[in-house]
Amino acid sequence: MLPAYISHPDCIKHDMGDQNPECPERIGAISDHLLIKGLLDYMLPYDAPLATEQQLAQAHSTLYIHELAAHVPTSGFYQVDPDTRMNPYTYQAALRAAGAAVLATDLVISGEAPVAFCNIRPPGHHAERAAASGFCFFNNVVVGIRHALNVHGLERVTLVDFDVHHGNGSEDILHDDPRVLMCSIFETGLYPFSGAVPRGPNMLNVGLPPRSGGEAFRAAVENQWIPALDAFRPQMLYISAGFDGHREDDMGNLGLVEADYTWVTQQLVAVAKRHAGGRIVSCLEGGYVLSPLARSVAAHVRVLIGAD
Repeated sequence: MLPAYISHPDCIKHDMGDQNPECPERIGAISDHLLIKGLLDYMLPYDAPLATEQQLAQAHSTLYIHELAAHVPTSGFYQVDPDTRMNPYTYQAALRAAGAAVLATDLVISGEAPVAFCNIRPPGHHAERAAASGFCFFNNVVVGIRHALNVHGLERVTLVDFDVHHGNGSEDILHDDPRVLMCSIFETGLYPFSGAVPRGPNMLNVGLPPRSGGEAFRAAVENQWIPALDAFRPQMLYISAGFDGHREDDMGNLGLVEADYTWVTQQLVAVAKRHAGGRIVSCLEGGYVLSPLARSVAAHVRVLIGAD
């Protein structure tokens, strides 16, 4: 029973232009580094399926899904917001990214895989119920979470988000769902300029000031996340795994390093073993400088699959 590694070539075809940091090369940089480090030898690869409209509608309005599909350009780009645009392959890639989270959920809950990592793009945690934003179209991890709850019948699921940006889309969809505890750590004063006031009692938002570094990050996890997670006793953990808090990534200024991603993953794996039978699904979010992104993902995956 090997951990699952889920991706798809369609995720590389989505492209928002030469100047956009959410570039197709992110997928290859990660897969190449995991291969070089020998980590893919311990994982079973899967092609991400296309998410169905029914699966997407667990997280998004049907009207929004149809409007997004209607705006797929035949050539060039369709601008969704100042940071986010679609090329002719974007919608297909977005369906694959959401479908990866659904497949990961099925594999882990069925016991076919102990954990799963989804190397996917476009990312998802800024996508709200009825709006795309911040490079995101469908909220991949939330589609997976709702699949676990509504199809598989889980009663308590946790989403942990350590991207440098607050997952406003995840909060928008999940803030009134008592079956989900969302824990996030993000840098204050950054896009999307939200999270300071949680939108629901199931939201644990920890904003850290710029240049906080690993010590403050670890203290927030130890003092706030872990007690809340242990009290909630999740039956499954989902991770919005963003690596743009790395000190070499200019999208943020938290000052984290690979060792911090190793450490936080160790804490989450321990929580999953205590309460969830070790079940974790991790979905790629941010991380835009290729070398630190690839190194950080490898540090995360090494712990996730028990190769550390």
